[in-house]
Amino acid sequence: MVEYPFEEGAVDHDLPGGPRLIVGVDETPASRWALAWAIGAARLHRMALVAVHVSRAPVHPFPEALPVQQALRAGEEARCTEIVTGVFEDVAGGMPEDLTTVVVGRVGDPGYHLVDLAREGDLLVLGRSRRGLLSRMLLPSTSMYCARHARTTVVIVQQPSPPDEPELSGERARRFWTRRHL
Repeated sequence: MVEYPFEEGAVDHDLPGGPRLIVGVDETPASRWALAWAIGAARLHRMALVAVHVSRAPVHPFPEALPVQQALRAGEEARCTEIVTGVFEDVAGGMPEDLTTVVVGRVGDPGYHLVDLAREGDLLVLGRSRRGLLSRMLLPSTSMYCARHARTTVVIVQQPSPPDEPELSGERARRFWTRRHL
């Protein structure tokens, strides 16, 4: 595993060459499903896996002007590595040794930074969870932003529905609807 600091200039030119599989990682169940899918696809296509965590911590436009901003950034860097390592541990039992795996951490808007990292020929993988109306209104969808603005192929992995909410097959759904609405 290779870890890269938050400096944006240092990250881009140090990333592996060739096609890469970039996956957005956070602590949500949908992100875990996306990471599992990304690990399988990276193995199948022999691509480097770039796990990206973007912290939504507030960013000052002139970070050098505030000493607190450097401390905040350093704290987020350590937190980023912990989050990505923990998610890899949950999903795959640790970092996959058979893949070139890179961990990238950034602070700011996740959609912007994921689109910025992805270049033509890469595969950008994101998880999409079920969210309520209030959450959708207050917090924009990172997966939708990336789907609209990315210069590369975007794969959005939908979080599966819980087992206690069985999906009705076509015939059962028609019978259910007919009984209730006739």
